[in-house]
Amino acid sequence: MLGSTLWLTLATLTGLAAGFAREWLLVAAWGAGAQSDAFLVSMFLPEALRMALAGGLLSAAALPLYQQRDEHQQRRWLAGLTLPLVLGAVLLGLLLSMGSGLWVRLIGPGLQAGAYAQAANSLQWLAWCAPGFVLHALLCVPLQARARFVLAGLGSLLFNLPPVLYLAVQGHVASPMGLAGACLLGSLLMPAVLLPSLCRLGWRPWQRDAETFAVRELLQRIGPLLGSNLASQGLALLERMVASLLGEGAVTWINLARKLINLPLIALMSLNQVLLGLMSASAGQQRLDLLRRGLASATLLTLPAVAGLIGAAGALVVLLLPQQTHGGPLPALLAWFATPLLFNAWNALLARYAYADGDTRLPLNCELLGSLCNAVLLALLPWALGIDGIALAALGGALLTGALLLRRQGLTQVTPWRRHGLLAMLVMLLAALLLHPLQSIVLQLTLATLYGAALLAGLGLWLKPWRMQATAEQADV
Repeated sequence: MLGSTLWLTLATLTGLAAGFAREWLLVAAWGAGAQSDAFLVSMFLPEALRMALAGGLLSAAALPLYQQRDEHQQRRWLAGLTLPLVLGAVLLGLLLSMGSGLWVRLIGPGLQAGAYAQAANSLQWLAWCAPGFVLHALLCVPLQARARFVLAGLGSLLFNLPPVLYLAVQGHVASPMGLAGACLLGSLLMPAVLLPSLCRLGWRPWQRDAETFAVRELLQRIGPLLGSNLASQGLALLERMVASLLGEGAVTWINLARKLINLPLIALMSLNQVLLGLMSASAGQQRLDLLRRGLASATLLTLPAVAGLIGAAGALVVLLLPQQTHGGPLPALLAWFATPLLFNAWNALLARYAYADGDTRLPLNCELLGSLCNAVLLALLPWALGIDGIALAALGGALLTGALLLRRQGLTQVTPWRRHGLLAMLVMLLAALLLHPLQSIVLQLTLATLYGAALLAGLGLWLKPWRMQATAEQADV
């Protein structure tokens, strides 16, 4: 499991780094102002679709269905899904493009008047990324079923590479339309690189004996997953709306903080994909043992990154964005956004434990309640605490979701959530009190790096997730 996770992590590392580079170059070219806010508002819906698919919206439902068929049935099933899903994506692109003016006003109600036209024009192009995203997600399923995770994990790099190159070359003269066109090119590259491998596996979208009811079966499984993702993206939309009302540049700060936070999540996305494939092919005690190993791996991969981000937030901001300072809004925002990382990592694995058993409704119900808590806090905290309240609202929602997933699946007594949770709070508190206030960039970055490295080594010696836990008594309750 860890070996597959490592290779997939390495494959997606450059892609997510390119995603951050895209946002960094955008701020460097246009600054944190109305033009950047407008483009990020137009990018919200296409990016939400891409991230939902990358996070397993399609694969979590499709992978168990694909694996339960023999090789001939797999080809028929894939052929039966290709054309309907691509046509659905084309209709979605048309809906986003034709209603671009309405969508940008909904997403960014606090934008300046002149920014609405720019955002709407950009979305008219960006909307047509949808077919490439959906086709890439579908074609990844056969590769993931055969443990070929690396090729499937190149999607993020392929999407981000054209806009990064465009911004790097054009700099201050880059235009929103040119950047949108580069993003569209990236969306077409994503499925294009998979086509040779899929053809060798026997994929033929025009196959005459394609499975007739494949779409209906997939929709029955994907419905609850779609509801969960809509709730998640709805919260992200609410964050953008609240940020746009907090003043010019707030949307850019929220987006940049989210991109920085996504960097340590790359290993977790890889772990989720690998673990889902393994748990789908197992049952009973073996599946529970895999879950424990996954939770230990998530703690090992996440907690050092969280501590490092909290401790080095100010130094990272000054190094990546020299025009910013320790006293700006981004260091504290970045530190607060880091706090829910461990809990979100656990939530994703707990949800996939249910997905592997074919239950997609229980995680949906838990996540909807957590999202409701997040939304209520978003309506209250930002007006009292400023932009940091957005991150605190996310933390509240993550904690409630995790508690519900543990309790409703009967996992409270067989998973190590108590000790790991207490350790996480202690580690984050120490980083916030001792490292975050430091003003020296070199000292803060050095100490935060050493702190994270020491945690990684210590957690590795303690948790040893590469060792199979054989019985429930071995869980550290």
